[in-house]
Amino acid sequence: MKYLKADELAKDMSMQVFEKVTADITRFEIVHFKSWLYKVTCNSCLMQLRSNKHFQTLSIDDENVLKKNVEISIDEHHFKENNHEMKIEQLQMAIETLNYEQKQCVTLFYLQEKSYKDVAELTGFSENSVKSYIQNGKRNLKNILLKSFESGVWLLLILNMK
Repeated sequence: MKYLKADELAKDMSMQVFEKVTADITRFEIVHFKSWLYKVTCNSCLMQLRSNKHFQTLSIDDENVLKKNVEISIDEHHFKENNHEMKIEQLQMAIETLNYEQKQCVTLFYLQEKSYKDVAELTGFSENSVKSYIQNGKRNLKNILLKSFESGVWLLLILNMK
């Protein structure tokens, strides 16, 4: 109720959390069940709220409103597809501005999904150096992309990094 503010939504979320907990309980070694359950519940509610931000409730009084909203949705879909491609290009350009070590480590770790150990073997860097290059590269990418965002060139890509 704290997050969702509606009885029916909270009841539905309770069922979803119960299903998730019963499925995940064997996957994890849970030391403190109460805090784990609380975290699963909070995260599920937040995910629900995030997914609801993309939808707007509209009352459809006539056919013109429906037609206009469908046209807007189609235009937004095309914009999002083109915008995604633009974001990828901007990210690739930003990666190119990193120094050699950071570029190598970030590319191998995030784009080629190599482990720290694999990146260290491929580059010849120690694992600690690899972790440092990745962390610094990630920070530098964020700064580069934020500057692009502030100048109106690019919308910040939220990187879902490990």
